[in-house]
Amino acid sequence: MKRIKQGVALSSNGLKTTSSTSWINRSFMLSLLGQDKTLYIMFLPVFLYYLVFQYIPMLGIILAFKNFSPRLGIFGSEWVGLEHFINFFTGPKFINVLWNTLRINLVNLIFGFPAPVILALLLNELKSQKLKSGVQTITYLPHFISLVVAVGLVFDFTKRSGIINNIIAMFGGERIAFMSESGMFTPIFVISGIWQEVGWGSIIYLAALSGINMDLYEAATIDGAGRWRKMLNVTLPGIMPTMVILFILRIGQMMSLGAEKIILMYNDLVMDKADVISSYVYRLAFGTAPDYGFSTAVNLFNTIINVILLLSANYVSKKFSETSLW
Repeated sequence: MKRIKQGVALSSNGLKTTSSTSWINRSFMLSLLGQDKTLYIMFLPVFLYYLVFQYIPMLGIILAFKNFSPRLGIFGSEWVGLEHFINFFTGPKFINVLWNTLRINLVNLIFGFPAPVILALLLNELKSQKLKSGVQTITYLPHFISLVVAVGLVFDFTKRSGIINNIIAMFGGERIAFMSESGMFTPIFVISGIWQEVGWGSIIYLAALSGINMDLYEAATIDGAGRWRKMLNVTLPGIMPTMVILFILRIGQMMSLGAEKIILMYNDLVMDKADVISSYVYRLAFGTAPDYGFSTAVNLFNTIINVILLLSANYVSKKFSETSLW
């Protein structure tokens, strides 16, 4: 403290203070590090993870503009500019994979996004805590099932001798080879995704519901509002900021679908409806004749569109409401 005061005194007398000021800044930063040392130590693994696995690999974007050769390396390979992008836009797969990606994501957005909200609202209305805990546990469990096992269960449920076809046959219907019908791929993909993630997705809405002021419900009761009116006028407005933030983030993923589940579920009979950009990129990068430059270009295009959609959704939300990401 005495040295800091000396630095301040020197500054007030108009003398040279550069060294004193820098020493004060260093001392201040060191004191902050000392006070929050545990937090910084906890943050370090997260920082290193994102640095090593997220930011450093971004240097590989340069492959999108090169005809990559493993022998020559990234920087030694031939520069081709926008050739890979032009080939993708003019290629026979562009329209098909783009439309499949948008179609599946739109259906998933329409039916999948409201599902956790509805479940959270229904759980919030349950009076029995035991019943609520039981429903939560049952709906959470599918999230912890391995994706390979989950897709295997979907195949078992939808095969000709599976439980769904048994129910159809019990009511006099004909058995259907669901996984061989291209028109059934999107509904099966979306419904299985809702089944696996609806419980887990409802957690954040339940947390938002717990933060609503109970005085609002009491005031609504005094005004004669029933449970339905309370849900519309108190509960939904209370979780609306959370819904808007998650909706903006979801819009930012409109061009993204996990290649893992698509690849596990599709086959040659449904390829025309199931092949999306992520699965197309996977085949380009890890197929029999891998083309790393072309696959990087396709993935970069996908990422740019996602960023544009995210920025647009955030701008619209900020313009018409008080909720936005930034």
